[in-house]
Amino acid sequence: MPTHLENEAALVAEARAGKTEAFTTLVRQYDRYIYRLALNITGNPQDAEDVLQESLLKAYTKLGQFHGESRFYTWLVRIAVNEALMKLRKRASEKSVSLDDPIESDDRSLMAREIADWADNPEQRYAKVELGQILNEVVAKLEPQFRTVFVLRDVENLSTEETAEIMGLSVPAVKSRLLRARLRARDLLSPYFQKGKG
Repeated sequence: MPTHLENEAALVAEARAGKTEAFTTLVRQYDRYIYRLALNITGNPQDAEDVLQESLLKAYTKLGQFHGESRFYTWLVRIAVNEALMKLRKRASEKSVSLDDPIESDDRSLMAREIADWADNPEQRYAKVELGQILNEVVAKLEPQFRTVFVLRDVENLSTEETAEIMGLSVPAVKSRLLRARLRARDLLSPYFQKGKG
């Protein structure tokens, strides 16, 4: 969780009054955290960059709607979470192509798709087993509604109340989703830690 600026309320007021330097100061304080949050939700660096840009643009254009009931960062996180979830929904609805479908060549004949084998050899696979990478994989496997709560609470260290506000959920609903996310994460992590036993 980022360190909040002591003069955050003053900067927000200046930004609302049209001072772009104040908004830039706010953005510089939080942009890397918003990017990391978006990356944890979408699992894709390009999507995370898009979410960051769209969130900052939306925050700038909707700054008049921010009334200061919560921290600016909490409001910005809410925007970013919504943008990231919209990105996931859009990605899920995009047309996918079967690798078994042939492709048309320049001379209009059909040919099989050639796919490179990107799998690591066993030595590379074991060399990559680092806790950070394993956790990222586990987070990516969580269902979006659980992943988002997990990222907000356990990665970004937001409070249950802040998470509930951002997600538009009740505190008990956040606790329930967080428990389910943690249990699922534990199940997904257990094979990694059982490999060394025996």
